[in-house]
Amino acid sequence: MERYCLDCGEPLNGRADKKYCSDQCRNSHNNRLNSDDNNFMRNVNNILRRNRRILADLTPEGKSTLPKEKIAAQGFHFGYYTHIYTTRKGTTYYFCYEYGFLLHGNDFATIVHRKRTQSLEKEAVAMSV
Repeated sequence: MERYCLDCGEPLNGRADKKYCSDQCRNSHNNRLNSDDNNFMRNVNNILRRNRRILADLTPEGKSTLPKEKIAAQGFHFGYYTHIYTTRKGTTYYFCYEYGFLLHGNDFATIVHRKRTQSLEKEAVAMSV
């Protein structure tokens, strides 16, 4: 039974379980299969990095309240964040890594910077369990 390379279609010689005629064909085939997933993850990561950078630029003092329009005008996407933190009082903060924002209705948002502490590390471990 004649076997052919999964990428270029050339006849295969050698091992019975061989799927590709060369490393180039193997890499090309796998890159093509994963390109959609990789592009999606790359786009989401780029948005998260941009969101973090915008929050960092707008919060030099560690905490500030700004109009949502000002934040959105810089390219911030409110639907992309890394995690949610709810306080004991029920207030919900949305975080992009260590920078978070609290929405006040449709007009304003408070931006906070949460420094990495051991309590955060314990919280992250508890969330992963």
